[in-house]
Amino acid sequence: MKKKIVSIILCAAMSVTTLAGCGSAASNTGTGAASGSEAAAGAETTDGKIKIGVSIWSSTDVLGSQCKLILDEAAKALDVDIQYVDQGHVSEKVTASVEQLAAAGCQGIIICNSSDTEMTSAIKTCNDNKVYLAQFFRIISETDNPDIYQAATDSPYYIGAVHENEPENGEKLVNILLEKGDRDIGLIGWEQGDATWLGRWEGYKAGVEKWNAEHPDDQAKLSEPQYAGTSSEGGSKAAEALMSADPNLDALIPAGGGGDPLQGAIAAVERAGKTQDIDIVSTDFLPDLGERLGNGSMAGESGGHYCDPLFAFMMVYNAIKGNYKDFSGKFENVDFPYLYVSSAEDYADYEKYFVNALPYTAEELVNISNMSLDDMKATAAKLSIEDAASRSGN
Repeated sequence: MKKKIVSIILCAAMSVTTLAGCGSAASNTGTGAASGSEAAAGAETTDGKIKIGVSIWSSTDVLGSQCKLILDEAAKALDVDIQYVDQGHVSEKVTASVEQLAAAGCQGIIICNSSDTEMTSAIKTCNDNKVYLAQFFRIISETDNPDIYQAATDSPYYIGAVHENEPENGEKLVNILLEKGDRDIGLIGWEQGDATWLGRWEGYKAGVEKWNAEHPDDQAKLSEPQYAGTSSEGGSKAAEALMSADPNLDALIPAGGGGDPLQGAIAAVERAGKTQDIDIVSTDFLPDLGERLGNGSMAGESGGHYCDPLFAFMMVYNAIKGNYKDFSGKFENVDFPYLYVSSAEDYADYEKYFVNALPYTAEELVNISNMSLDDMKATAAKLSIEDAASRSGN
């Protein structure tokens, strides 16, 4: 299938995310921080510095390593100690990570949980230990889990969530495929029940349903998902299963999982000799995305959202400092934009301001830390390639 270039789309949007490789315990970096096993043992800081914990699926995969890079820069700029726990989105490890970080003396924790139910334990742990808590790539569903949402709202220590609009993200990505002429789309999820995955799946289905309603003589179909976990091998096996089950498959959506499942799916399509026959879109910017958009092994991608945890970090930092107060009875919601690319030219602009350099300088990170919560939300919402270029003077 001939690949067509689709122009870049930039939008502000929502919930996450993508995810990644497993790991159980933590690395700890940042100003004055311990490392590796020392961090997992976790002693309280004795130098009077603020200490913030990060509960993340993986700090080493494609997306997780980007998150760690920006968080480490923020910790350095603000002279904060930071400790990571990699929990692999295994439910019991997610809840244990919060207990571990609280016991290690963290005054605030940011978390990328897997399911809303894990937040019940996380909120209780933070309430009991007087530790501030914010989510990134996630938001508790007020509709699906009203009791958990209410517990978060009532908590004097739960601040809120930084997230994207995942249904919108899913719909935009599937539309890239539909507009390219793809009608037989295979779907790869990572973990069943993951909140971000469910939001994206909702969007994929909505996009196909709208297309079919508007094009009765040109119908498209979306497969039931194959689940890959958060590994490259899982992505490869899922893609192979979808190609084997449907010889007419002309598109794949590896929905996320931190980047590794996508890499495995691409490799499987290449091994099958179907790079020019199967279009692939996903959420997770790969290191070689520009090259892949150029050679046709990727048709489009959403991503560039690794600053989500940065703004969750800033929320917790300001709560610890006493700058943001009175959280009980409120649920702070921070919408964050996805960036969309579907050509090598699109990616070159992204790479300049988000890969070759971080989108914020140390001075800008300090400035963000001094903003009001409303100003910080506005700063998060406007992040884009154009915004980064403007601030760099280009």
